[in-house]
Amino acid sequence: MRDRYRCIARVEKTHGRRGEVVTVPVHGLPSLVREGLDVAVVPPELRGSRWHTVVSCSSDGRSGSLVALDGVGDLAAAERLVGRHLLARLSDLPEDLALHDAGRLVGREVVDERSGDTATIAEVMVGPANDVWVLRGSRGELLLPVIDDVVSEVPENGPVVVRIPAGLEWEATR
Repeated sequence: MRDRYRCIARVEKTHGRRGEVVTVPVHGLPSLVREGLDVAVVPPELRGSRWHTVVSCSSDGRSGSLVALDGVGDLAAAERLVGRHLLARLSDLPEDLALHDAGRLVGREVVDERSGDTATIAEVMVGPANDVWVLRGSRGELLLPVIDDVVSEVPENGPVVVRIPAGLEWEATR
């Protein structure tokens, strides 16, 4: 079976003279670049390898990740990566990626397993501890924390079954 890939980041700019770059997540994804991850740079250069391994990765949580890639050892090599994207094998990404993939979540229907209430995911807010889904339905709007006790899985198709915790109230929308 062939590997499947996902675009996870864009190279925003260079940093320093040793070939480090700053990457930012794309498509509403959280930061997925990590040490040891094999990434493909696209579009590739005409000469040289498309594949690189992340040697180091650090982030301040605001302006992207500072990344060093093997084979990129100077400013000139890093400059050639600016504006390009990084792909990773789906099998190398976290298993719970579907819980955080805003591009695939917004517009999905959710159903509360207790009440049967339905709503639509209107927005995915990324927080420091966990994501929060903004749900909109006939009862109004609800901010739902994406934690194991509330959302156990996101199926490929159909509604997402959730357990809305006691005490969370729907806010009427005007």
